Amino acid sequence: MKFFLISDNIDTQMGMRLSGIEGVVVHTPEATEKALDDAMAMEDVGVILMTDHAVKQCRERVYEYKLTRRQPLIVEIPDRHASSGISETIAEYLQTAVGIKL
Repeated sequence: MKFFLISDNIDTQMGMRLSGIEGVVVHTPEATEKALDDAMAMEDVGVILMTDHAVKQCRERVYEYKLTRRQPLIVEIPDRHASSGISETIAEYLQTAVGIKL
């Protein structure tokens, strides 16, 4: 099972590529939806990483997939535009995902 990135900026894509994670850069809601649909159809992808901004471009489609599909898992990640409160963001992700409050 592989990771796949959908990002709104090249910096995040380059950083992920350095760790072996391939992905695409999208700039419009239509391109984001197409990239998400394509990634969901890939049989070897287990986790789709999406930057905050990319998720905002197609939030309804992301939630639809999260509610109706077991795999791949869609994870929203902060990118270079994220606020300085990254620890709070991670804590919120944990609380939402697994019910652990830090």
